[in-house]
This record gives sequence, C-alpha cells and structure tokens, in this order.
Amino acid sequence: MQAHRRHVRYFVMMSVCVGMFVVAWGFVRFYSVGAAVGICVVAMVIPPVAAVLANARDRDDDWWDDPRWEDPEWNRPGHDRDRPDHEDRA
Repeated sequence: MQAHRRHVRYFVMMSVCVGMFVVAWGFVRFYSVGAAVGICVVAMVIPPVAAVLANARDRDDDWWDDPRWEDPEWNRPGHDRDRPDHEDRA
C-alpha cells in the first residue's frame, strides 16, 4: 500500500506541475508575462521534489530490513531463498 500512496503522491505533484505550465502560458501570460515566468519557475522546482518524495520510505516500509540479506547461503542451489535459515520454518 505504501508504494501505491507514493505513486499517487508523485502523480498529483506532476499533474500540478503540468497544470501550472498550462495555466501560466495559456492564461496568465495575457495579463503578466513576469507572473507567467514566475509560475514556471515554481513549476520547475516541483519535479525534483516529487522524485525525492516519491522515493522516500514510509515509517512502515520494511523492504530495507529484509532478512534474506543476512542469509550467507542465499544463493546456494536448493536453498529456499524466500525463507532463510535463521527464520522459523514453522
């Protein structure tokens, strides 16, 4: 679920970015070119921020704590990679 939330957050931020460009050059430029340029400058900051936020881990993400990383025989033929030796086999 965390990945879905990150994807939605990224999509919303990028939609806002595209929307700001469209509004700036579709409408605002008729009233003030400086304001349109200012809106575009703000919109240019959104994609890097969106990428950072979309790749940030949530509090309840545990992908970095995968016990398989500590399993010394994870690549041995016949070894069950989804259930390392030090986990309960029950």
